Amino acid sequence: MNGRTHPLEVVAAWLLALLWLAPLAYAFWSALHPAAYATSFSLSAPWTLENFARAWNQAPFGRYYINTVILVVLILIGQLILSTLAAYAFARFKFRGGGIAFALVLLQLMIMPDVLIVENYRMVGKLGLLDTIPAIALPYLASAFGIFLLRQTFKSVPQELVDAARVEGAGPLQILWKVYVPLARPTYIAFGLVSVSYHWNNFLWPLIVTNSVESRPLTVGLAVFGAPETGVDWSIITAATVMTMAPLLIAFLLFQRQFVQSFMRAGIR
Repeated sequence: MNGRTHPLEVVAAWLLALLWLAPLAYAFWSALHPAAYATSFSLSAPWTLENFARAWNQAPFGRYYINTVILVVLILIGQLILSTLAAYAFARFKFRGGGIAFALVLLQLMIMPDVLIVENYRMVGKLGLLDTIPAIALPYLASAFGIFLLRQTFKSVPQELVDAARVEGAGPLQILWKVYVPLARPTYIAFGLVSVSYHWNNFLWPLIVTNSVESRPLTVGLAVFGAPETGVDWSIITAATVMTMAPLLIAFLLFQRQFVQSFMRAGIR
């Protein structure tokens, strides 16, 4: 093996990239042109930002943005706290039934969240949280993927560092905060990116448990906005779609190097 990339692999990579970019390119084209040119790819077509203004005025996207940011931050904080504590316990403490408990955590990775929608809805209803942001967040506050990822990272921390912290008089939580957490920073970044992108785009569960503007995230708001009974104007719908995905797209373009490095370092560990 000489390490060179085969030409067919390069061609296949470009084809996949073009297939991935095609819907995105169409969304931008339609959003930046009048409705008459949404499906007419003419270089002489006039450019406009009016579609964004009309979309913003026709639906409370400001409120949807606030709801989505609160939701994503709430879920991420809950996942980081619970996953860190659980992963620390699995990685560094021996207790009866620990192997079985971790196996049950791994078993959750094989269960699609959609399977639990009915039971989750019943539980949220009993708690009186329907049509609230906590109702959307509650089923996702504990992440089996986050526990597994952090456990693997914590197990790679040298025992010498832990012993040195103990000699200095640090307790278990101090060791976690001052030794494990700093060394797991790439893993936290990688997991945070996955969590934020997933819950920013999550649709089915928020659609089921929300009924009002006060609790709808962007994805549900966009679906209501683009419903056929409200009239179909592809230029305005694609403008709303671009506004919905813009924060994640801008974040990726600005921090793509950090994104890739975090995933690589998390994977190596």
